[in-house]
Amino acid sequence: MNNNDIIKIIEILKNTYPDAKCSLDFTTPFEMLVAVILSAQCTDERVNKTTPALFSKCSTPKDFVDIDILELENLIHPCGFYKNKAKNIKATAKIIVDNYDGNVPQTMEELMSLPGVGRKTANVVMLEAFNMPQGIAVDTHCKRISNKIGFSNEKEPEKIEKDLLRIIPKEYYKDMNHILIWHGRNTCIARNPKCETCSINKYCKEYNNTKKY
Repeated sequence: MNNNDIIKIIEILKNTYPDAKCSLDFTTPFEMLVAVILSAQCTDERVNKTTPALFSKCSTPKDFVDIDILELENLIHPCGFYKNKAKNIKATAKIIVDNYDGNVPQTMEELMSLPGVGRKTANVVMLEAFNMPQGIAVDTHCKRISNKIGFSNEKEPEKIEKDLLRIIPKEYYKDMNHILIWHGRNTCIARNPKCETCSINKYCKEYNNTKKY
């Protein structure tokens, strides 16, 4: 795929989803960090139903340090894997209080050193909380679409991201973090993709290979 086609795909998706943005609700960088940790193997919709009660109880890293872990587990229980998530959130909050004066660090390396924070989470926080996109968060939608279109043949998220960063200009990182998720939720659905009405189907490797047989 040549550079012109890549830019055309991005621009078409931007026009298809002009309102594409992060769907997690937050008001501070730390709330964003907590919300992304909770979103692992959980829908953003479920997280958004869970965080109002959570953030009304705990609004700062210090609040999360002080809250009893059993109470925290109970508050985030609907998001699944609540024991591990509660442990990581409390440990992360303590590090931020002790080492960063209560402020969420603003580099990928520092974020990824926090418990429960991998590259995908760090990418989301850098973009959404600080408006400093450093890469492209590879979730299930990004992985599926990248493979189908032909952006990457890799299966591991970090390898897919490396492929994407090689072919996508940096000025489009912010857009890519949003439009692939929205395209995956609305059109390129995992179990029943709407290929015939897809705005980028003529560029899709899988769609056009299927049409030949």
